[in-house]
Amino acid sequence: MGVSSQTKHLVQSTFLISWIFLFCFYTEGLRFGPHPVDSLDPWVTHGPVVTVIIIFLRFLSFLALPQTLFNLVGLLTLNTFPEKSSFKSSPLLSPFVCVRVVTRGLYPNLVKKTVKTNMNTLLDAGLENFVIQVVTDQPLHLAGDKRVLETVVDSTYKTKSGALNKARALQYCLEEDKNILGDDDWIVHLDEETLLTDGSVRGIMNFISSGKHSFGQGLITYANNPAHFKSYSKYIQNRICTVADSFRVADDMGKLRCQLKYFNKPLFGWKGSYVICNAGAERKVTFDWGPDGSKAEDCFFGIVALDQGYSFDFIEGEMHEKSPFTFQDFFKQRKRWMQGIYMVCRSPLIPVQSKFILSISLASWLTMPLSTSNLVLSQLYPLSISPMVDFLLSFIGAMGLYMYIFGYIKQFNIHRFSYFRMVLSIFEIILASFLSIIVENCAVICMWGGDWYDFYIVEKENDAEEASEESVEVV
Repeated sequence: MGVSSQTKHLVQSTFLISWIFLFCFYTEGLRFGPHPVDSLDPWVTHGPVVTVIIIFLRFLSFLALPQTLFNLVGLLTLNTFPEKSSFKSSPLLSPFVCVRVVTRGLYPNLVKKTVKTNMNTLLDAGLENFVIQVVTDQPLHLAGDKRVLETVVDSTYKTKSGALNKARALQYCLEEDKNILGDDDWIVHLDEETLLTDGSVRGIMNFISSGKHSFGQGLITYANNPAHFKSYSKYIQNRICTVADSFRVADDMGKLRCQLKYFNKPLFGWKGSYVICNAGAERKVTFDWGPDGSKAEDCFFGIVALDQGYSFDFIEGEMHEKSPFTFQDFFKQRKRWMQGIYMVCRSPLIPVQSKFILSISLASWLTMPLSTSNLVLSQLYPLSISPMVDFLLSFIGAMGLYMYIFGYIKQFNIHRFSYFRMVLSIFEIILASFLSIIVENCAVICMWGGDWYDFYIVEKENDAEEASEESVEVV
């Protein structure tokens, strides 16, 4: 008999609380008696200039406190190992569902393989009333199937506001003469490589049948759809990037679930894949928000929908994607996200109150190089502002590192690991988290240059897989 879902969550919660306590104790953020730093006068020891700078940098770290608390609440109060859900109503009675994939057409073999895999997943789950729509800038010549629709975006098409890239393609599908959906239909937005699972299909259909919310999103993991490479160097890079993306997995289970379950709002924004939208609501919100709404069209759309009063929910069941293949793609991906979210927060089209919490999160990201310097400066210039401040700073650090640990456990089958492999996992997590911090710091520094409206797409298809995909057709 296996361990129950509730037991797994209880163990995880106990480990999280213990981790925070031990981390804060050993980093001296939690002290139970007199400590030399408490009697140190920094104004005399370090001088007023250095002391003011150190205090300022310490308080900058508190910009990460809101999202840290959301992650804590999500990981503690919501079951992190939920049981596989079952259909609450017959899938044969479901509303019409359009699985919409937007692509530039750069990776036709990948798209064909993804379409075929997702088609089989939907059919195996018992769905009949659906279509898979591939929206592309370049013709892909998908094999004929009544459930597969290829929509080529007219090269001369322009939106009213001048939306670009993916936002332009998504808006193209919403135009009156192009729209194929009714207001009561539903859209499942996926990236080129996103794979549905039986669990996510059940979660989506249960979300739709509840009829309570207009938009939803769920968990994406990155280790269950591994890429295959001829180059060992690229394999190592992709492996480290996948481990680094463990943070995103934990973020979905913590902050994303917390905001969507308890507040029914994407207060911190949301992702651009595994997005479920009521078709009528999507047309009212639209993706036509100009160039500033095109860099991170997913986040812009979510905040506008929040501002317009629509409600959101978290969807049970995970989907699978791939992490960037190289460190360079990892860097450019993060840079694009930062630029896009910055455009959302600075946009005059969105009221301040609707993007306030997102703006705090962005400020935390943009000041990361300064906050990270505390790791070195705290050793060179020790000081205590107050016991509570010291604890909260250690707490933020503890949660940041725990996100990598939990995300790793969530997306890798560690119960199949040998003891030696588990020990190696510790070094793997440390290496990946260290790399992630360095890359994101570099992305913050470099984001201010270059073409802000360029939409960089990470590599998604490689030589080792291309050969096996060339013969794939949608049947």
